[in-house]
Amino acid sequence: MASKQTYRVCFCFRRRFKLTVSEAPEEIKTLFEQYSENGIMSVDQLQRFLIQVQKEDKASRDDAQNIINSVKHFHRNGLNLEDFFKYLFGEDNPPLSRSPGIHHDMAAPLSHYFIYTGHNSYLTGNQLSSDCSDVPIINALKSGVRVIELDIWPNATKDNVDVLHGRTLTTPVELIKCLKSIKEHAFDKSEYPVVITLEDHLTPDLQAKVAQMVTQTFGDILFSPGSECLKEFPSPESMKRRIIISTKPPKEYLEGKELKDKESTSVKGKASDDDDEEAWGKEVPDHKVSSVADNKVDLDEEDKNNDEDFEDGDKAQPVAPEYKLLIAIHAGKPKGGLDECLKVDPDKVRRLSLSEPKLEKAALTHGKQIVRFTQRNLLRVYPKGIRVDSSNYNPMIGWMHGAQMVAFNMQGHGRSLWLMHGMFKANGGCGYVKKPDFLLKADSNGEVFDPRASLPVKKTLKVTVYMGEGWYYDFKHTHFDAYSPPDFYARVGIAGVPADCVMKKTKTLEDNWIPAWNEDFEFPLTVPELALLRIEVHEYDMSEKDDFGGQTCLPVSELRRGIRAVPLCDRTGEEYNSVKLLVRFDFV
Repeated sequence: MASKQTYRVCFCFRRRFKLTVSEAPEEIKTLFEQYSENGIMSVDQLQRFLIQVQKEDKASRDDAQNIINSVKHFHRNGLNLEDFFKYLFGEDNPPLSRSPGIHHDMAAPLSHYFIYTGHNSYLTGNQLSSDCSDVPIINALKSGVRVIELDIWPNATKDNVDVLHGRTLTTPVELIKCLKSIKEHAFDKSEYPVVITLEDHLTPDLQAKVAQMVTQTFGDILFSPGSECLKEFPSPESMKRRIIISTKPPKEYLEGKELKDKESTSVKGKASDDDDEEAWGKEVPDHKVSSVADNKVDLDEEDKNNDEDFEDGDKAQPVAPEYKLLIAIHAGKPKGGLDECLKVDPDKVRRLSLSEPKLEKAALTHGKQIVRFTQRNLLRVYPKGIRVDSSNYNPMIGWMHGAQMVAFNMQGHGRSLWLMHGMFKANGGCGYVKKPDFLLKADSNGEVFDPRASLPVKKTLKVTVYMGEGWYYDFKHTHFDAYSPPDFYARVGIAGVPADCVMKKTKTLEDNWIPAWNEDFEFPLTVPELALLRIEVHEYDMSEKDDFGGQTCLPVSELRRGIRAVPLCDRTGEEYNSVKLLVRFDFV
């Protein structure tokens, strides 16, 4: 790297800035001195460092030797300070362990897991006019998503089946194309089962056609338990490399409407918030609630255009028997209010769908009932209808009540989706994360977890943000500021239950491509099992909106203690080539 960098201010004037070289922070230098002798850290000293500082209790002498071998250096018998710093800030020292991979118990029923779930998985963009395609389905599967939603409608000639967002201007894609793509890519990222949720608007003859398509496409990998409801859901382990269908037969055949009618019934209002267009996405909405008053839950008050679920009591058209046999996970709302919906049947299990506002209202009065329901049954939460821009909501409201399928628009971007990415980095990224025990069973007094209860602090996460680097290589030199190097600051915080949520920030360091903040933060956690660590970097801009400089979200339960190199991602969740932070994690 050159020692000086020049910025053109005007035709005849240029500013020159000294370029900082990446250098180990003072605390790293002190640690090196403690664990080295005569400027060299031996194999035994490195092993001691791994055990005592990095808290890697099982670190062996071979592990230490492998680290020394992996760092190019002149001292074959150990590490000098530069080598030691290179190891700490290298890709072989990530914040989450790679070695255990899938380490949760995968033999419990599906209802015991948070499942990586997509909403309207076929849409390439907004909910009203974007194209429908199998490409976003493929992308979702490759990223580990395990629940794919397809809205199935008769095609224009009513002799075949299309996938589209009904009563909108979205262009359709053939169902068979989506099914074939699911079969081809279902297990690219994970061997655990893929659930296809169907929102069905078909006549019996087309249902029969769907049954034929599904059985011919998936063959032996399709899980078909028969027409009866399951008494208990199978486990992810027993369903490896299997496809599971979940749907509720339609209450009526919805005839296709004229384009004019589509526009009048579906294009209601605009995106949920203009701030969604901010450079890094708007802040995750708060889910604290202050009052139960005026929040009576009416399950039928939702958009009448939203056909996510149907009531079991409605008169349904006869269903093709071969289609009915496909349905492994039965969905639907019992007739009546929320109490009926959340009744637990000891003889059968089912899936219930609630929109985000319905869940928020239900949580005020029925929080513990929702938790009890999700111990055996599946709860799917989906975005409210006015999110026409494919934005998302705070997923924590679902997770803290035990909802397994918190459905997200995976083609959208922003902070809420970053939380989703963070949650499913856990358990080897397989798309299934075992729910904490307190959401799965009652305590010794027979009481289930109360999401609204005030709880004591279980543990405190301590985070030290030392420094960052890599922007110089991954961005144009005038990307952040046309006239000087960037002025970076970091935001560090927790997403979790309301009592644990907080965001803090470092000081802003001016004109520096390699900011060295060296700041400590402490986060008391009442429910660490659900907590996600949020880290963002921004570039301060006095006259305009601050620029986005990277983000990541990590499950607190899987953080490796010690000093780690934390790669940052762009807005879509893709890791940058070079941008990373040096961070220390500890629990006190």
